[in-house]
Amino acid sequence: MAKNSLFAVLLRSPWWVSVAIAGALALVAAALLPQAYRAVGALSALPFAVIAAIAARRQARLPSAAKVLATQQAVSAMSWPDFAKLLELAFARDGYSVQRGKDDAVDFDIERQGRRMFVSARRWKSARTGLAALRALQTAREAAGVPDALHIGLGELTDNARPFAAEHRIAIWAGAELAQALRSLTLPLPAPKPPPR
Repeated sequence: MAKNSLFAVLLRSPWWVSVAIAGALALVAAALLPQAYRAVGALSALPFAVIAAIAARRQARLPSAAKVLATQQAVSAMSWPDFAKLLELAFARDGYSVQRGKDDAVDFDIERQGRRMFVSARRWKSARTGLAALRALQTAREAAGVPDALHIGLGELTDNARPFAAEHRIAIWAGAELAQALRSLTLPLPAPKPPPR
């Protein structure tokens, strides 16, 4: 499915948008078509109802905004060894074999069903991720002939890093993706802030 096709856009939109389109099509068919064709016209709403069901199912699995925020706070308070161990558990739970990376650009070399991915996660606390980190990951990936790459970071990508990631198909995990990946794993609670004096 093309990324910007109508159905692809609707799959990324709230599920109720597809329900509204389906309802509107059914109402227009009932109001404007002759009696003999109303049922057939109403069936034109069926693809939008199916898209609504698929979108609702996907969106029900996504973490809530509160869960995303709690995950961000918990992992931003972690040390690198603790965060790395948590990521290893998440990858292993999802069926990946996990090895630690052998250079600064690659923190994990993971594989599932014969397909490898290099993962860069050590700078997860950075407020912004620039082109240098993504370039280093891409260079390591090309040198090893690894098909997939993933960068994990809580901060935003810079304006020149974002198109680079898209062009080279480097997946980006920020807060929401990280909360989804770490689902069902026990995260340490961040230490409470001391009261102001």
